[in-house]
Amino acid sequence: MKQPLWKRLLSYIKSVYVETTESEHNPYLRVVLRNGRYQLLTANAIYSYGDLYDNFSRAFEQIDLDRLQIKEVLILGFGLGSIPVMLENMFQKKYYYTAVEIDPEILRLANTYVVPDIQSGIEFQLSDARVFAEFCTEKYDMICMDVFLDDQVPTELEHEDFLINLKKMLSPNGILLFNKLAYVKKDKKEAEAFFQNHFKRIFTEGVYLDVKGNYILLNRGDILKK
Repeated sequence: MKQPLWKRLLSYIKSVYVETTESEHNPYLRVVLRNGRYQLLTANAIYSYGDLYDNFSRAFEQIDLDRLQIKEVLILGFGLGSIPVMLENMFQKKYYYTAVEIDPEILRLANTYVVPDIQSGIEFQLSDARVFAEFCTEKYDMICMDVFLDDQVPTELEHEDFLINLKKMLSPNGILLFNKLAYVKKDKKEAEAFFQNHFKRIFTEGVYLDVKGNYILLNRGDILKK
């Protein structure tokens, strides 16, 4: 949904209110316009921020996307679609997306405000990421794991059986980006422990990128730019 020009211009000075709603999964969801982009907020976190969703944009900047043969992309935790927006607008990449989102209200917001402007094809799956991963038989060239409950990854999505299912869904040369909070010292310590004690048990060639407030865990380091 296009906002009036005056609102878009004002959003470069201050956040412009668009909508507040709630759902079974998220008791507080607020959409604002900021710097010309839709931002989806919960009580303690930013779920989406267009091509300014820095966690993934900073990671994509360090990955040699041109060298990778990416066609099919799985997004676990779609939000307002920041990942396809930034890949199209910043990196000129047009992939086909399978978008898994547990919250129908978030999907409504995405389809109201952002999805009509995305050029890439998207198939939506209203599902719990854990359940989807358990029963999925498809293979993906890139998986972006971006599921949060407010500002925390749900505990069940840090179990090794879920990581095994992520690995199962990767194509032979596929890449995984797993978003973890690393904002303060406590967050970083927990993220590093998860990486060393669990993630690397499944993805033995794994590395992580510090993207200023979060860590993006990768299944392999050879995909990074030299």
